[in-house]
Amino acid sequence: MNYDVIVIGAGPGGYVAAIRASQLGLKTAIIEKESLGGICLNWGCIPTKALLKSAQVYEYAKHANDYGVTLSGLGADFTAMVKRSRGVADKMSKGVQFLMKKNKIEVIMGYGKIKAKGQVDVTSADGKTNTLDCKHIIIATGGRARTLPNLPIDGKKVIGYREAMVLPTQPKSMIVVGSGAIGVEFAYFYNSIGTKVTIVEFMPRIVPVEDEDVSKELEKSFKKQGIEIMTNASVESVDTSGTGVKAKVKTATGEIIVEADIVLSAVGVVANLENIGLETMGVKTDKGRILVDGYCQTNIPSIYAIGDILPTQALAHVASKEGIVCAENIAFMEKKHAHQPQPIDYGNIPGCTYCSPEIASVGLTEKAAKEAGYELKIGKFPFVASGKAAAGGNTEGFVKVIYDAKYGEWLGTHMIGMNVTEMIAETVLGRKLETTYYEVLNAIHPHPTMSEAVKEATAMAFGEATDI
Repeated sequence: MNYDVIVIGAGPGGYVAAIRASQLGLKTAIIEKESLGGICLNWGCIPTKALLKSAQVYEYAKHANDYGVTLSGLGADFTAMVKRSRGVADKMSKGVQFLMKKNKIEVIMGYGKIKAKGQVDVTSADGKTNTLDCKHIIIATGGRARTLPNLPIDGKKVIGYREAMVLPTQPKSMIVVGSGAIGVEFAYFYNSIGTKVTIVEFMPRIVPVEDEDVSKELEKSFKKQGIEIMTNASVESVDTSGTGVKAKVKTATGEIIVEADIVLSAVGVVANLENIGLETMGVKTDKGRILVDGYCQTNIPSIYAIGDILPTQALAHVASKEGIVCAENIAFMEKKHAHQPQPIDYGNIPGCTYCSPEIASVGLTEKAAKEAGYELKIGKFPFVASGKAAAGGNTEGFVKVIYDAKYGEWLGTHMIGMNVTEMIAETVLGRKLETTYYEVLNAIHPHPTMSEAVKEATAMAFGEATDI
């Protein structure tokens, strides 16, 4: 079995890389040990959004009277929500199966491991191992939930994100350890359907990678929703001997015991680098991540790596773009593509968090921009001043834009509010095109929309606001 390209891992990085390689005329195979679509489609991005949509619908229904609608017999069916989520995930995974057939990619189910240069061993579920030959190997093995030594996941009382999506019954109370995207999304979901939620965050503020104003706004909103938040705090140990969990939490003022039915550990992701042949081949790694060049090639020619196993942002859209860059570069070297791809600008990667209110951001935070030495023009437009937001009953949050005062360069945008994840692409595209505030102000935004808040915030930054 000889291939031009073998991809190990069929997540949003791996399957996209395989499709692009096949489109460019490269004979391609993809190896997957579990499900096509990887964690994202099966246990991450997609099924969590399905759960969050159920929560959002329930929230709307609870406030139906605010919109002149009368409802009765309202309730949250946790089991049905989980069932719908799994159905959405299954449909998406089957969609990837269709794409593999459409693009004539051979799917090989099993565990892939690099044996030698141009050779990959595949061990199937029955323990049989076959060796495949190829010219190029793309490693796309993704990541898994990080575990803390003092917070071992048992899958029952101390769980990770996979268990959180398929719990047999809804817990009455939950401790969420970590307030990154995974932590706050699950905190919102469970709180919205009636679970008492406590967030424990080691850093001084929740969603610590976001702009400080966004963190403050989300904390205010979450507390209003009834979520308890403990920052500058850490779970030192857990006692699971009783019916629930007793967590010893260290705070700035001392240690306290927090009790709950269940603890969700959401403290990040580690790369799946073990037992895939890296040591045998001498592939360079650093701090648990594979090192690559601008075209995702490792220090070993013909071996590439993409996605969560790199020291870049662990996001599905980043993995997909890395897969495309990787495939196009291979095709260029094989004289099947006219030019080398453009390396990724990792400073212009949007980040989205789908709790309610949603968070979306790209570029520099205010703090990072000041530390970089820029003189800033900052505009912040609250959705309470937006006609569309008022009409929809979604006035929480704001759009914050950051520009360089000297040249008008668009340094960053930070949003929190309803559906802001659908609005951030304007900034990404604008920054890609090296747009300044002048173009944003003179591009007519439709009214009434939430998206015109980007223009309004820009107008505020430069003293030209007319609607606030």
